[in-house]
Amino acid sequence: MRVIAGTARGRRLKSPGLRSGAIRPTSDLMRGAIFDSLASLGVDLSQVLDLYAGSGALGIEALSRGAGHCDFVERDRAACAVIKENLELTGFASIAKVHCVPVAGAESRLQGPYTLVLADPPYADEGAREAIESLVAGRLLHPEAIIVLEHSARSEPAGELATLPLERVRRHGDSAVSIYARR
Repeated sequence: MRVIAGTARGRRLKSPGLRSGAIRPTSDLMRGAIFDSLASLGVDLSQVLDLYAGSGALGIEALSRGAGHCDFVERDRAACAVIKENLELTGFASIAKVHCVPVAGAESRLQGPYTLVLADPPYADEGAREAIESLVAGRLLHPEAIIVLEHSARSEPAGELATLPLERVRRHGDSAVSIYARR
């Protein structure tokens, strides 16, 4: 796994252990598709939030492409340590913060408002959508924010997430990405 574009392009990222499939890194191909879609939408990368961050690859990709700041939320302590290592390896530690808490308990630690929210919850986590909506529905979401939700290609995306309508869906293999934006 590596950073695919921007100032840290080509840097290899460490990955947390794949204990029982709990952490599934977003593939290089999928990250490329996500950021190509976001570029076509004119995404504002000033304040990024990476939920269910795993290795931190999505947020680090955003930082490499010019994001001003990224908050990472991940509940697994080993994964949090890997995110911190990856931030050091890529030189982004000074413009990022890792919050080692469950998404459902992160609101009080976050400042926002976020212009881009990246979420890659475990596919089997049925409460993830509700946790994401609850977290970003209030003061944390910028009025022109975009939310990117990675999910199983076998599941249909919701037509709306945190009051944002579904803009587009990209599918690659077993994974799909739904992008929610007010455009």
